[in-house]
Amino acid sequence: MSNTPPSPSDGLPNLVSPVFEAPTPDRFAGAGTRRHAPRFLILYGSLRPRSFSRFLAYEAARLLAHMGGEVRIYDAHGLPLPDDAAPDHPKVRELRDLSLWSEGQVWVSPERHGTLTGVMKSQIDWIPLAEGAVRPTQGRTLAVMQVSGGSQSFNAVNAMRVLGRWMRMITIPNQSSVPKAYEVFDADGRMKPGPLYDRVVDVCEELFKFTLLTRDHADYLVDRYSERKERAPERLDAVAADIGFVKR
Repeated sequence: MSNTPPSPSDGLPNLVSPVFEAPTPDRFAGAGTRRHAPRFLILYGSLRPRSFSRFLAYEAARLLAHMGGEVRIYDAHGLPLPDDAAPDHPKVRELRDLSLWSEGQVWVSPERHGTLTGVMKSQIDWIPLAEGAVRPTQGRTLAVMQVSGGSQSFNAVNAMRVLGRWMRMITIPNQSSVPKAYEVFDADGRMKPGPLYDRVVDVCEELFKFTLLTRDHADYLVDRYSERKERAPERLDAVAADIGFVKR
């Protein structure tokens, strides 16, 4: 059996040529045209009065703002359970509007029963994959962080990575997991200096860079052949015929 790759001249009979587009460097020309401060939304997964995930979210907010970003932190108090209220509920609308406003996001969750908390998951579940013709998370950058009461674990950040990919977000490689959080934050909720704090700085710095790199090109980066195919006029006509709609 030959290891020589097949030639393009063999043809691609299954490819719909009018909607196929080979990626080219030219499409990335004009990088950095957006001059406003990068916009970051931070979600955290606890409603406790003394919440270590909130303390970590605040540290991320301070760092991103210090780097020149514009930051919003969503407060999940009063957010109903998914599907237990209409999408026009004020807390749901606030969350969705903030997601649309953002160019990057930070998700911070405690680890509970080996995964992210229900508070965190409810916030993510209220952000739909699509809302009309708009995708509230697609193309936005994402950083994930977690706090634990015991030894270091990566269950929550790994679960949030899965969700980030599902939400079609650009999840950065770096992440932060803070073990024994009760030892890491002082009485005022500030993170103590050390390697764990340095990692949080690394994560925020990387998120900021990825956001600057991708925000001008997010629409192109998530522009997909299959979706262009679905939007093609002949495809729309075929769908209309299937449902008995006749254009006049």
